[in-house]
Amino acid sequence: MPWRRRRNRVSALEGGREEEAPPEAAAVPSALLTSPQQTEAAAERILLRGIFEIGRDSCDVVLSERALRWRPIQPERPAGDSQYDLLCKEEFIELKDIFSVKLKRRWSVKQQRSGTLLGITLFICLKKEQNKLKNSTLDLINLSEDHCDIWFRQFKKILAGFPNRPKSLKILLNPQSHKKEATQVYYQKVEPLLKLAGIKTDVTVMEYEGHALSLLKECELQGFDGVVCVGGDGSASEVAHALLLRAQKNAGMETDRILIPVRAQLPLGLIPAGSTNVLAHSLHGVPHVITATLHIIMGHVELVDVCTFSTAGKLLRFGFSAMFGFGGRTLALAEKYRWMSPNQRRDFAVVKALAKLKAEDCEISFLPFNSSDDVQERRAQGSPKSDCNDQWQMIQGQFLNVSIMAIPCLCSVAPRGLAPNTRLNNGSMALIIARNTSRPEFIKHLKRYASVKNQFNFPFVETYTVEEVKVHPRNNTGVYDPEEEEDETASENCFPWNVDGDLMEVASEVHIRLHPRLISLYGGSMEEINDSKVTRETI
Repeated sequence: MPWRRRRNRVSALEGGREEEAPPEAAAVPSALLTSPQQTEAAAERILLRGIFEIGRDSCDVVLSERALRWRPIQPERPAGDSQYDLLCKEEFIELKDIFSVKLKRRWSVKQQRSGTLLGITLFICLKKEQNKLKNSTLDLINLSEDHCDIWFRQFKKILAGFPNRPKSLKILLNPQSHKKEATQVYYQKVEPLLKLAGIKTDVTVMEYEGHALSLLKECELQGFDGVVCVGGDGSASEVAHALLLRAQKNAGMETDRILIPVRAQLPLGLIPAGSTNVLAHSLHGVPHVITATLHIIMGHVELVDVCTFSTAGKLLRFGFSAMFGFGGRTLALAEKYRWMSPNQRRDFAVVKALAKLKAEDCEISFLPFNSSDDVQERRAQGSPKSDCNDQWQMIQGQFLNVSIMAIPCLCSVAPRGLAPNTRLNNGSMALIIARNTSRPEFIKHLKRYASVKNQFNFPFVETYTVEEVKVHPRNNTGVYDPEEEEDETASENCFPWNVDGDLMEVASEVHIRLHPRLISLYGGSMEEINDSKVTRETI
């Protein structure tokens, strides 16, 4: 019988309690879920078969080991009727794209405990445009309690069989990120989806810089399947650093001097709530809150390369990218004007740094990336990178900016990425050097990042693919100079570095070493996402 919407409250429920579907949920366009491979369906073992109303059609629904398939039930017509064949075309969704199932009930004012059963609602992860994911719904309407209970239990059993999907998460929320929107972002967009997926959460609000570091150093993490950071790049980098330090401590390693670090024990999820969101953008291909949340719910895990930053053999921190020179000075200036809005602060710092543009006299040593299989296998097994067979190279001179990046560093001002040829886990870093040049030429170089043109196609820009880098300033142009009227870019006797959006001040040489696939992040590579069946929907 056709099901019509009435004025009674209708909701997707389990156990008789009302649960509103989170924002952005929409019905799956069934015409876009058509299966091109009928032979595969026949080869799968059928778990259940029954009749449900989907949309306005009564359908023959088959649940197999890998997919849910349905075909409208139509009266018999002559063979070869093309219009009939089109109407009866089989449609399907893959079970791996379902992240929650609820009993759907209609509630009236008089009903207090349980409403009238309507059927089952499936919550599905689908692909939108530009690498975005969305949560959608599919309603299977059937008024039989027994029939729906059998199907509901089978769906719950299937969902429990995905081992990578988290059941409990530690949430670290930075309320000061960007325009102080992180709290609103989490409770309005993220938490409803996590609850819908049945994931337990424990939320800690980060109250000061370094709070995540001190918290993760001591807190009990055994009951959690992952850690989620809601904030910007600085917060995300701090949490990643804390997780890696915790892993070294648990492994009995000295955390001051780490040559071969061990992998972080829990995956890290990144909910973008900052001003640039470079880490989340590079990981997901887009700084989209719902996309990041669904990657976490679905248990999509990506192993990502991480760098160690050390000086005089002592570990400073773990990180993903760094800038020295113009990039470091700009951040140091921006930190002096935290009272401004993020965009104003960034633009003001860039203009002021350009007005005071000056080169650093440096000596840069680097170890070129060696892609041979035996070398990569040795390094994957944890052998030290530097040995007698490795050939270090050295360049020296006046440099306006030095960038070392283990990830593509996508952001709104650089949609192709600050290091577009770098990947999340290819075992190498991009070393990008801008030698001394005129201010107009350097500005042209910076503007290229926002365009489709090659930002490295300048005679003063050099790029290298490396595994290790040592940056050794050879003069005191970056340190505090009492002769200057105002030097706001560095503390006394220190050079400013921009490490993942955090200011790091170092007085001497910095040694950056890459460690392949050192941390697991909740997310999916662009290739994996584009190859997945969730790409069927185009909005």
